[in-house]
Amino acid sequence: MTAAVGDRTTLQRRAEQRSWNWYDWANSAYYTTVLTVLFGPFMITVAGRAAGCGDSADDTCAKTVDLLGLHLAAGSLPSYLTSFATIASAFVLPIVGAMVDRSGRKRLHMAWFAWAGSFFAALLYFMSGDHWQLGAFAVVVSSILGGCSLISYYAILVDISTEDERDRVSARGWAFGYLGGGLLLLINLVMVQGHDAFGIDKELAVRLSLLSAALWWAGFTVVSLRGLRDHPAQAVEDESGGLLRRSFGQLWATLREVRRYPMTMTFLIAYLFYNDGIQTVIYSASIYGSKQLHISDSVLITAILMIQFVAFGGALVFARYAGRYGAYRCLLYGTFGWMAIVVAAMFLPERNVALFLVAGVAIALVMGGTQALSRSFFSLLIPRGREGEYFALYGAAERGTSWFGTLLFGIVFQVTGSYRPAIVSLIVFFVLGALFLLRLDPRRGIAQAGNRPPAVL
Repeated sequence: MTAAVGDRTTLQRRAEQRSWNWYDWANSAYYTTVLTVLFGPFMITVAGRAAGCGDSADDTCAKTVDLLGLHLAAGSLPSYLTSFATIASAFVLPIVGAMVDRSGRKRLHMAWFAWAGSFFAALLYFMSGDHWQLGAFAVVVSSILGGCSLISYYAILVDISTEDERDRVSARGWAFGYLGGGLLLLINLVMVQGHDAFGIDKELAVRLSLLSAALWWAGFTVVSLRGLRDHPAQAVEDESGGLLRRSFGQLWATLREVRRYPMTMTFLIAYLFYNDGIQTVIYSASIYGSKQLHISDSVLITAILMIQFVAFGGALVFARYAGRYGAYRCLLYGTFGWMAIVVAAMFLPERNVALFLVAGVAIALVMGGTQALSRSFFSLLIPRGREGEYFALYGAAERGTSWFGTLLFGIVFQVTGSYRPAIVSLIVFFVLGALFLLRLDPRRGIAQAGNRPPAVL
């Protein structure tokens, strides 16, 4: 009888894990199609018209538009909007995390934040002509709401998987995300690049692509929601008052107690450094390829798509190695891999498409693995019942410091006049990340958090 119950519980858990993976598939379309590829150039074009730059506006357009009394260059507007959403999220996410931990309905929190975010993302369809204001508002709000949905999503990982299953489940989620985001991006790029064949102009193709990402996000969230179930909240602080007041109380308790988990904090600091390096490499790769290596736009688009699909395999390969050697060791070796990549990138010859694509494959493999295992490994360092708050601190700290890498990249380019030293300067983030990982005792950290170390660590 006990064995039968155990088997049934395992089957139920596996079913929830498959449903959980679908939310990575759902939200990645927004981050890939909207935030990474299409929104920035389109916003520059629309805002550029309003500023008087004309239809050919690009990121060199220095004429300004007025936003809340600030005069911002049209060419810089997407960067300012993204930065504002990132900083705002750093303040919002911890409160959301505290609220999530006090609720036994994490899946509903995830879904409602996702649907609200997809609604605002859909408003990007109405950004046309020189009407950029609605788009600016919509991308900021949808980005913040997307971050809120991910707090619940990450917290659910602990409810639906044992310690030994975390790496595999997280990696499959990331793999699903890369595959889903890449598939919709491929469809949208075909529509944008071949808009004449579809009988529409290029701007309408872009607007329809932005809308498709919102609909994809909302629709596949339903698939994930239907397969998940509610799990009761655990180990919450006894606070009086309404949900919001109780959430603030629990957040304050978490901030007080975080000093009791030094290994958790050590990993969080390590993650801040090496993840900042990862995000800056992703951000700067197209700039480096275009401006320094003189790679054509068609090759850059091919590389973007290739990275999405190769990262799918990278996440699964790292999960397999984590099962054999442990997630901690794979993360450490992953930071060494990133060091090798940025050093090799400095010496890439100009206009050599083959070597540029080889570098893209290396980036994709290491990116998929390190991002997937970071999430699962951090989940082992969180005390039970505090998943929302700790993942919120994880997300808030990541977002609040993610501009360090781009700042360093920009400063080094300004000083040297070349992107080659700028790209290799990013090695400092991976070196610091590795140093903090080497200071981490994973078994001690997991035990401090009250969790059971996986069989292979």
